[in-house]
Amino acid sequence: MSEQWALLTKVFSGLEVDTLRATLEEEGIPALVRGFGVGMFGGGFQGPINDGAEILVPESALERARNLIPELDE
Repeated sequence: MSEQWALLTKVFSGLEVDTLRATLEEEGIPALVRGFGVGMFGGGFQGPINDGAEILVPESALERARNLIPELDE
């Protein structure tokens, strides 16, 4: 049985996507990015993502991921 993914947050720029993904993966938490147009301009795109991009993590790591990203507590 495969683990379910849970929504951590939604962001609206390539920079936020890359920063959050790197932070999570550095701590051993896999991250999945989902959104219309994500990756359309290739890796390293730092500009705006009009419709946003969802950052998902495994459900078992959701609480730990939230604790790593202080701005999610605001």
